[in-house]
Amino acid sequence: MRAIPTIIRDTLRDKLWAQCDDLGWMSLPDTERARYYELWTRDASIGGQLAHVMDPRKVRVYIKDSLVKPYVRDRLSLNQAAVWRLLGLTSEDREVHIYIKPHGSRIEDGRVIGWGRSRDWKSVLMAVFERGRAQRSFSSFGVVLLESGKTETERSRGLVREAAQRLGIEKLAWLE
Repeated sequence: MRAIPTIIRDTLRDKLWAQCDDLGWMSLPDTERARYYELWTRDASIGGQLAHVMDPRKVRVYIKDSLVKPYVRDRLSLNQAAVWRLLGLTSEDREVHIYIKPHGSRIEDGRVIGWGRSRDWKSVLMAVFERGRAQRSFSSFGVVLLESGKTETERSRGLVREAAQRLGIEKLAWLE
């Protein structure tokens, strides 16, 4: 596969990111996201441009993995200050390690935190649990879930709270 010219990639990325902002992408259900991937793939100004410089069968995957996934990562990382506030962390708590997939940090004193969309609560909780057990001096401190329409009800939040408690995660909060 030829490399996508930078000008095309950057222009399409900017266009898609603006659309994702307008659509509230972070809280769209998977079925809606799939619908937009299909629309963008068929759109002459998006998928059509890409089909001229790559195998047309790979356009949808390129849109999803190379243009939209970085959007999700970027938007999740923008919430770090709010995450720290919700977990009671301050500027005196020095971050010594950064995690991605899902986002997280390890604080100098060994506390591990993580955050992600509520739709991914299982993987976020499990990642914090595993990272908190990586060394004896680490602890599974806190998780913040960005509400994405998956845990809006008190019943579903109760399940998440119980799972966090059983995993030994000290703090759990939602960022609406």
